[in-house]
Amino acid sequence: MNTRAVTRVHLLISVELTLAGAVLAALGGLLVSGPVTAVIAGILTGCGVLIGSLLIRRRIFAGLDQAAQDAHDHGYAEGLAQALLLGITAYEAAVFPLTGGGVSTDERLARRTVAYRIAADDGLPHAVRTAAAAALEAIDHGEDAQAAQHAVKDLNLAAFRLRTGPDAT
Repeated sequence: MNTRAVTRVHLLISVELTLAGAVLAALGGLLVSGPVTAVIAGILTGCGVLIGSLLIRRRIFAGLDQAAQDAHDHGYAEGLAQALLLGITAYEAAVFPLTGGGVSTDERLARRTVAYRIAADDGLPHAVRTAAAAALEAIDHGEDAQAAQHAVKDLNLAAFRLRTGPDAT
């Protein structure tokens, strides 16, 4: 998340609140006691509002930065899960071709390497990683196309749950 615009808006609001507080306190001091009290009240109130705004600013941006990091991590995991699903289905298609002889041995090994490299990424959640391991194992055995399809279906469901949440099935 780019917080530059939010930072600028917060700065402008802080300046406006500081000036408004200082002016109102100065007017109140002028009405109550005179010009010396007005200057002192304006300066003290303005400083207090500015310090309060700066202290609140830390809390606001700490929460925004954490929310942005969580959103980034979640989006990264979703994208990685989708890439993994594509890599594993490409590998499955090479091992269990629907027509003809399929692909060459080199192509099959290249697809297997890509699938394993994506599956090894640390950004994947545990549920997706476990489903990917089961799918890769079923495809590597290369004997039962139905078991491989079922394992890839489980991987697809794990990626879907990651995208929509666990209660969406």
